[in-house]
Amino acid sequence: QVHLVDSGGGLVQPGGSLRLSCGTSGFPLDDYAVAWFRRAPGKEREGVICETSDGTTYYGDSVAGRFTISRDNAKNMVYLQMDNLKPDDTALYFCGAAGPGAIMAATTWVQYEFDFWGQGTQVTISS
Repeated sequence: QVHLVDSGGGLVQPGGSLRLSCGTSGFPLDDYAVAWFRRAPGKEREGVICETSDGTTYYGDSVAGRFTISRDNAKNMVYLQMDNLKPDDTALYFCGAAGPGAIMAATTWVQYEFDFWGQGTQVTISS
């Protein structure tokens, strides 16, 4: 049975950092592309960052240079390191997994139909 469990959210001051985690089980993580999305109140889902199974990374428009995705396939974990956080980063963050063999591109990954989703973890940036 497939599970993705998101954790690590919280309240952080502007300029601070936070690391989110996504624990996975039930599928071979190393064969899958993984990504983080977010949804802010009143806004549509936004692609934050994506890493393909071969290690290529794609960034959402507003996070390049501030957010980093990583994975530990042996531990079945995916991480989102967020630095220099801004109030506009406030949202529910959730991870997704797509594959095996998912073909991603810089212009298509956001609309890709991911196979599995986490439940989300809330991130609030406020002073």
